Amino acid sequence: MSLLHTVNKSPFESNTFDACLGLAKSGSTILLIEDGVYAATTGNSVADKIKNTTGINFCVLGPDAQARGIQGKLAEGIKVVDYEGFVDLVAEHDAVQAWL
Repeated sequence: MSLLHTVNKSPFESNTFDACLGLAKSGSTILLIEDGVYAATTGNSVADKIKNTTGINFCVLGPDAQARGIQGKLAEGIKVVDYEGFVDLVAEHDAVQAWL
């Protein structure tokens, strides 16, 4: 069963990202939204966790990254999706787990 995990909290203010990453199984996707997009920026320990994780896809909601001015600072391997892409991810996965 493939899950889409959404994380909306900054990893620098909450442990939500780490909790999600610890429970996400291979074949899942983690979509970073709202302040969660900060997890996808380069040059920090969280980006290293993403880089060293295998079997899980990472995406960022583009409008949220743009609103925070980080669209050019995303770590390698992060897929940027728009709102239509978000809907596509929901449709492609068996269930959605929101990490609040």
